[in-house]
Amino acid sequence: MSAQLIDGVLLSQQLRAEIAQRAAALTAKGNKPGLAVILVGEDPASHVYVRNKVKACGDVGFHSILEKYDADLSEAALLERIAALNNDPSIHGILVQMPLPRHINPNKVIEAISTSKDVDGYSVLSAGELMTGLTGFRPCTPYGCMKLIESTGYDLRGKHAVVIGRSNTVGKPMALLLLQANATVTICHSATADLAYHTRQADVVVAAVGRRNTLTADMVKPGAIVIDVGMNRDDSGKLCGDVDTAAVREVASHITPVPGGVGPMTITMLLMNTVEAAERG
Repeated sequence: MSAQLIDGVLLSQQLRAEIAQRAAALTAKGNKPGLAVILVGEDPASHVYVRNKVKACGDVGFHSILEKYDADLSEAALLERIAALNNDPSIHGILVQMPLPRHINPNKVIEAISTSKDVDGYSVLSAGELMTGLTGFRPCTPYGCMKLIESTGYDLRGKHAVVIGRSNTVGKPMALLLLQANATVTICHSATADLAYHTRQADVVVAAVGRRNTLTADMVKPGAIVIDVGMNRDDSGKLCGDVDTAAVREVASHITPVPGGVGPMTITMLLMNTVEAAERG
């Protein structure tokens, strides 16, 4: 058996077409979706990320602004700018690109963003809304993972899902979204005594630890769905995930490739959250 690849590029294109239609409907009513992206400092990867986000906004008909600041921008000045954007009716989502310079407290910055504009879904209140089942913004990467699973037609009700990783941005919200879909969820992490024991029982495995070959073929239940969130480099410098894809593909029923799986979905779900914010008014 060779697993079917879950095409994140194709699914992303389909969802962006839907987002563009929703944005056009809002624009026709005088409520064009708007996203503000703030970049502080000169981190090269961050510059690439924000450029891609702004381009994606244009592709689906959003209004977007990109504000770049030197690394010596004060925390007070950044918080003041966020406060102004919170009160700007043309902006429905605010994203501050991480990492920030060391003198700026990222938690303070995240909490300064209005919950109604927290399209990254990172604030404590957004996390609380997710945990309690209220209608809030879901963090973009786990949200994208759920869409990838849904695209296979797989019913998660009563199934066993294992999440490898417990970060606030992926692992924990991923587990909560799986719970909402009525899966039975196990969270594994660096202190888990026997990772393979848990993954061999899983109908769905989400690997999100940032270490290549964390999940190998002997750790996977035949027919399982495997979602690879990892972004790493192999010995030759080629992009790879947390999963030994070539080997696991011979055991799993569906698997996301790296690149081309989860990656394209993250920005797409940012767009989805932004259009939802505009629709909520």
